[in-house]
Amino acid sequence: MLNASLAIALAYLIGSIPFAVVVSRVMRLPDPRTYGSSNPGATNVLRTGNKIAALLTLTGDAAKGCVAVVLFNTFAPRLGIDMTVVAPVALLAFLGHVYPVWLRFKGGKGVATALGVLLALNGWLALSTLALWIVVVAVSRYSSLGAIAAAAFVPFAAYYLLGWEPVTWAVTAMALILIWRHHVNIGKLLRGEESRIGEKRAPQS
Repeated sequence: MLNASLAIALAYLIGSIPFAVVVSRVMRLPDPRTYGSSNPGATNVLRTGNKIAALLTLTGDAAKGCVAVVLFNTFAPRLGIDMTVVAPVALLAFLGHVYPVWLRFKGGKGVATALGVLLALNGWLALSTLALWIVVVAVSRYSSLGAIAAAAFVPFAAYYLLGWEPVTWAVTAMALILIWRHHVNIGKLLRGEESRIGEKRAPQS
């Protein structure tokens, strides 16, 4: 029980690493919480016009979700942890990004981290979700719309590929939280006020 609790806590701490803030500081860019959507994520970092910083943020946020689950799958059998604990590990890695302890629980929306978690859980689930996101974003140029569509899709895909396993419930919870985190974007989309990818906003000093 202790090992399982430690695994869940470690997953949360890994998920809490704020790559948008870390990358911005290293590359001497403005803090992503001070401009645009104030969201510490790759899409907001892209608003600086620095594509490399945005790519590094995206990669880091996805990697931490994947690493948290992969580490669990690697060491859980050796530590005698029930493999069903992978469900809360996956969910807490995602929640670490959304509510990071390092940023006073004010984090990003979790799209990239969720994708990393899905990749570690099931490659086909991750690839099908990513494909849908790419299609929606390519057609609309709205990153938020792609995320919302992918989140709505993933519980059904998880059920089809995995059945009603504990990880399916965890993935469904992630999807619902992700959609809720986009409630402001949903309102902007409905009013035609949402920013499209590639529209640069000057950072605030």
